[in-house]
Amino acid sequence: MPEQSRQGATAHLIRRLNRSAVLDLIRTGKPIARAEIARRLKMSLPTVMRIVDSLISEDLVHPNGIIEASGGRPRPLLEFNADGYGVVGVDLGGTKMYGALANLDGKILHEATIKISENSPEENLACLVSLIEQLLAKPLLPGMRIRGIGIGVPGVTYSDQGVVSWAPSLGWRDLPLKSLLSDRFDMPVLVENDVNLAALGEYGFGAGKGVSSLVCISVGTGIGAGIVIDRSIYRGYNQSAGEVGYLPPGIEYLGQACDRFGALESLASGSGIVDRSRRLLQKQGSPDPGAEFSAQDVFNAARRSERWACQIVEETVDYLSMAVASVSVLLDPELIVLGGGVARSADILIEPVRQRLQGLVPSLPRILQSPLEYRAAVMGAIMLVLDATTEHVAVNHFKLS
Repeated sequence: MPEQSRQGATAHLIRRLNRSAVLDLIRTGKPIARAEIARRLKMSLPTVMRIVDSLISEDLVHPNGIIEASGGRPRPLLEFNADGYGVVGVDLGGTKMYGALANLDGKILHEATIKISENSPEENLACLVSLIEQLLAKPLLPGMRIRGIGIGVPGVTYSDQGVVSWAPSLGWRDLPLKSLLSDRFDMPVLVENDVNLAALGEYGFGAGKGVSSLVCISVGTGIGAGIVIDRSIYRGYNQSAGEVGYLPPGIEYLGQACDRFGALESLASGSGIVDRSRRLLQKQGSPDPGAEFSAQDVFNAARRSERWACQIVEETVDYLSMAVASVSVLLDPELIVLGGGVARSADILIEPVRQRLQGLVPSLPRILQSPLEYRAAVMGAIMLVLDATTEHVAVNHFKLS
């Protein structure tokens, strides 16, 4: 690269870093004056003023009407304009699509749900389009505009191209979802693995606010993990980092092919818990629990100290402990968040997992239940759309000048 081009690229990156730092400070803090921004970020006041003027012109920041006077010149305070834009977020899930329209602070204005078809990939795409149309037709706050759409897909997704490589529960292979939806709705569309989005949601709005790194292990229809380091999703070389559902839970699984679901998730996911429970009850000669039988029923039975359910939960804790141990020793995150449908029973899972791993791994991270629950991926969609449309760069605690 010629020297002049290299210098231009460096200057552009510095401008993006400065802008990202200013926007993050205003977005996550209390109302603040321009001079205080300059002081805290160690930037020149003229640089801050230029950035703030740009953010105001884009409706991302606005004066909040308060004037701060501390013995000197009165200074108007600035705040993040969370209601200036809305984001449509959709979590495609394993059995249903959940979508929401929210402001940039994660306040949900409207929600909708559609069941996923087990047999028709085309029908699932049509349902997604219908869900987005429903949300876009909802009334907005005064002056609010839609900034973009974020989609969480349960499967391997090439986020840069917005292509769904393989989503078993939806029947999608090599689907150019981003281009299909961008053409349909004429606005920015971001496509990401659903657990990655959930991890980003926890980082921005949930259990992970203020941490430098976290892993969100989602246990629902399947099992997956999203990895966020300094606000950036780590996706891996083949875009499949975090697929902990494919961990072999024992040497007997080596050499076996997993076509639909991974070995671990076939045992410890919600559906895996149900399958193991049915087999155990059948072996014991108990009546069939019925078509509506769920993992939550198993956990409730364990709370009632029913022996068969306690056995299933103990085994589930063993399997989840293996996933947590693997994540801990490979990534050493500051926090592990347990999410997904099974996380509703975190009260009888997290502490036993801690006990099994205490002293076994060099450093056990904090383990917390997701406070966002089923809304985590939608919260992540807000972060993803905001970062993409503002050309955000992770500042990584740099002190910019």
